[in-house]
Amino acid sequence: MNKLTQTARILTGLLFVFSGFIKGIDPMGTAFKLGDYFTAFNMGFLDSLALPLALTLCLIEFIAGMMLLSGSMVRLSSWMVALFMALFTPLTLILAIFNPVSDCGCFGDAIHLTNWQTFVKNVAITLLVVFVFIRRDDRSGTLTMKAGLNYTILFAFLFLLFMRYNLAYLPIIDFRPYRVGTNLPEAMAIPPDAEPDKYDIRFIYEKDGILKEFTMNDYPADDTTWKFIDQKSVLISRGYEPPIHDFTLMSGEGADMTEEVIGHKGEVLLMVACRLEKSDRDGLVKGYDLGIALRESETKFYIVTATTPEKAADLVTGFNELYADETTLKTVIRSDPGFVLLHNGTVAAKWSYHNLPARDEFTGDLNALALRAEAAKKNRLVMVSSVLALLLALAITLPLRLSPGRANQKEQS
Repeated sequence: MNKLTQTARILTGLLFVFSGFIKGIDPMGTAFKLGDYFTAFNMGFLDSLALPLALTLCLIEFIAGMMLLSGSMVRLSSWMVALFMALFTPLTLILAIFNPVSDCGCFGDAIHLTNWQTFVKNVAITLLVVFVFIRRDDRSGTLTMKAGLNYTILFAFLFLLFMRYNLAYLPIIDFRPYRVGTNLPEAMAIPPDAEPDKYDIRFIYEKDGILKEFTMNDYPADDTTWKFIDQKSVLISRGYEPPIHDFTLMSGEGADMTEEVIGHKGEVLLMVACRLEKSDRDGLVKGYDLGIALRESETKFYIVTATTPEKAADLVTGFNELYADETTLKTVIRSDPGFVLLHNGTVAAKWSYHNLPARDEFTGDLNALALRAEAAKKNRLVMVSSVLALLLALAITLPLRLSPGRANQKEQS
């Protein structure tokens, strides 16, 4: 039974670590998802708390998982995961029934599940959590109170640094369709043989005071005694939807500039500021300074915002500005402002305003600049992956390194 208990703890721990880590890669995206929930449940007054709550949610999941893996304060971690599932499993059932938000965001943008799939997943995890909770007093493979507390503080500290990095310098892994290397025209194109949406179309006609529904095959096209009243369409199945289907750039005069930007042969730098009046002031100054420097080069520079042209006028004077949907811009890049370099319509590089290269670097070979940015990002990813692998290995092997006598010491948690 002790082996079974430890196996259940490891499996539960891995699930919680994975869920917390995936969301921690993009804590701002998690905050946006919480904002969707607040809107759906008429709780907009909590919008200002979306980011703190997102960070807390990610931290609780990750730390609870690491505690179970390492045998740190198992009674406390068992209570944590039990309460977590007791809260979120009924919530996912409500979401599945009423579908106020199409994607729960349980695994960020890495894995998309329908609300019913999420509920079934949570039910399965709950069964595992119930067993872990029942066996919470089993001391096999657990650490002493002091050791468990020390390791938990270490895990929390490192994970908070990880989330802080992703907030400041963009997610270390980009799961969204605008990731570096994406060719926007190709990602927006619909293949000629793509499956279209399928609808059940019904026509409502009236004759002698009687309403009757007809299909496309039997409606009375040539019978003038029937009077057309209405038409209704019901979606039967969703057809092909390109990875990018909502990227539209408009000029202040209302002209569609999307094709001109993504079809440009050469480099285009976009400064994306969701709401200019709320964007970071220092970041905007960096962008304006860079935009002025690029006027003398062949690189096109646009400020892209969801602020209305009237409100943006004083903040974009002297620059080419474009307007887009706020949700789309938040999907393109998490930094506000953020900078996206396009080369022949392909996303070549993305920068937060925190790590935007100096303006002098944009006067040289921009392809080389983009390659350096990607090389640095890959190096950081290797480093983060190595640290995570070491943490997981440490957490899983800690209980195995305990002597039998010490492993069975009573945990004072």
